[in-house]
Amino acid sequence: MPLASYQSFSVAVENRVAHLRFDRPESLNTMTQAFWRELPHCVRDIEANTDARVMVISSTGKHFSAGMDLGVFTNPASVPMAGEPGRMAENLRRVVLQLQATLSSLEEVRLPVLAAIQGGCIGGALDLVCAADSRYCSADAYFTIKETELGMTADVGTLQRMPKLMPEGIVRELAYTGRQLSAQEAQALGFVNQVYETPEALLDGVMAIAAQIAANSPLAVSGCKEMLNYSRDHSVADSLKYMATWQAGMFRPTDMMNTLQAKARQEQAEYDDLFPVRDLFSE
Repeated sequence: MPLASYQSFSVAVENRVAHLRFDRPESLNTMTQAFWRELPHCVRDIEANTDARVMVISSTGKHFSAGMDLGVFTNPASVPMAGEPGRMAENLRRVVLQLQATLSSLEEVRLPVLAAIQGGCIGGALDLVCAADSRYCSADAYFTIKETELGMTADVGTLQRMPKLMPEGIVRELAYTGRQLSAQEAQALGFVNQVYETPEALLDGVMAIAAQIAANSPLAVSGCKEMLNYSRDHSVADSLKYMATWQAGMFRPTDMMNTLQAKARQEQAEYDDLFPVRDLFSE
């Protein structure tokens, strides 16, 4: 089944790698209303209708993304500017939760998500890459919690996820000052896995990593993501118990025997795809 088309990005699947690319460079790839609607739909589309085992998010133009398009919060259809204060506040809270859910779809999808970042990764774009499994960038990349300079508190995931990815004291400094975090500092702090000299080398490198992931058992890889996400927010003891329960339910020797037999033949093992993720009772 062909994938849907989107206003905010293009998406293609090749060799079991889904490549989602922001393609509005003339607008600095800002995150418009369409983007916030489309991203979770795209993630579900990939899970339901493709054989992808990993997702790469990249961009075009000088900057990865300048972040939230201010039209998201100035549209009276979604964020009324007048009315009873309590009801306005309840509505705004619900809008923020919906925005958060859009980016959380990257954590909830069973595929690993790799972000390839060039140029500026600003505001809401930083929220997005914090929800990815791994981040890679070009030497010209920089990251900034821009919301502080605009007079608001970042609210779509950076302040919740970034302290799990690098030292909290640095995150606090970035949040309080709004200063730029360079590619080199981001790598030294462990926020990005690797820095590439150019955007072209960046995409080549990330695609090579994605190919390595796609060659592994998708059941094993999805189990890794599930366990790592659970362990981040639970105690070691609880996480070990969940791991044991997962293994008792999900582990079967099929993929392991397939791997061993392929190694004996000095070949790359081939694994069955996972069943597609579909809406309840859908055909």
